[in-house]
Amino acid sequence: MTIPRISRRRVVAAAVLSPVIAAWPRLAGAQSATPANGDPLSVVATHSILGDLVANVGGEAIALTTLVGPDGDTHTYEPIPADTITIAEADLLFENGLGFETWLDALYASSGSTAERVVVTRDLIPLGFAGEGVAANEAPIASPVAGDELDPHFWQDVANSVSAVAVIRDALAAADPANADLYRANADAYLAQLDELDQYIVAETEQLPADRRKLVTNHDAFGYFAYRYGYTIEGTALGSLSTEVADPSAAQIRSLVEAIQQTGAPAIFPENIENAQLVEQIAREAGVTVGDPLYSDALGQPGTAGDTYLGMMRANINAVVQALAA
Repeated sequence: MTIPRISRRRVVAAAVLSPVIAAWPRLAGAQSATPANGDPLSVVATHSILGDLVANVGGEAIALTTLVGPDGDTHTYEPIPADTITIAEADLLFENGLGFETWLDALYASSGSTAERVVVTRDLIPLGFAGEGVAANEAPIASPVAGDELDPHFWQDVANSVSAVAVIRDALAAADPANADLYRANADAYLAQLDELDQYIVAETEQLPADRRKLVTNHDAFGYFAYRYGYTIEGTALGSLSTEVADPSAAQIRSLVEAIQQTGAPAIFPENIENAQLVEQIAREAGVTVGDPLYSDALGQPGTAGDTYLGMMRANINAVVQALAA
């Protein structure tokens, strides 16, 4: 089962992004980075969600290090000295792009690394900032307003993760031709699981009446989710794509409370990377339910429902449907 893509305001057109995409690091497809001694390919992923996608394709043929781990906030991450060594010794570096790892360029330069940098979002058309009251059925704007931020949270739409897995597969196969068939087989198996996941989210969403599909979260991390699966972003506590902004003022909190009450959003959701105190305050003032924390920018700790990408997305839709259906 597939729902058609639902238009969303401030979608960035491919033509507008072409200069940006052209400037992103590209694969040296004919070049092999396989170590001469036959050791596993040394691979780095910048954050836990991306690391899980890479691990599912690379399997035992790679030695993977993830810089920002479970429950970590990549927006505010401060690299440690060991990261410099890790990147210096890497053969491939998988990164999110779209302004997610603001610290990565400086870290890469200081490391002196020759690792191939692979931006997994390079084949996507990113979304812009959702803001408040962005309905999932609004028509897209053909080009962004000057200075628009790009939304880096691509994984909230499973179709985007499918695209990222294809980039990962091709990068690993190009860097390590001896294991190319293994990477392709792993990717095929994982892509089948992603298709099942997408169908599950669609089916769970269809249990909710359209007028209940309203999201209020801590920061603007669920625009791709809303766009793909038919939800409306009614507002966010921080009012930003990043968690780096200051806490909202009393006036901003009051404005969000009023928006929640006016739109009838039945719940507000905290996130696994942030303290829930602000969300709980807003929920009390608005008189709405606090939903279970959503996995926004990172996997959960080992042993939690969200310790893999497949698990986190299932946990998210389960939490959303439970809270919004109440």
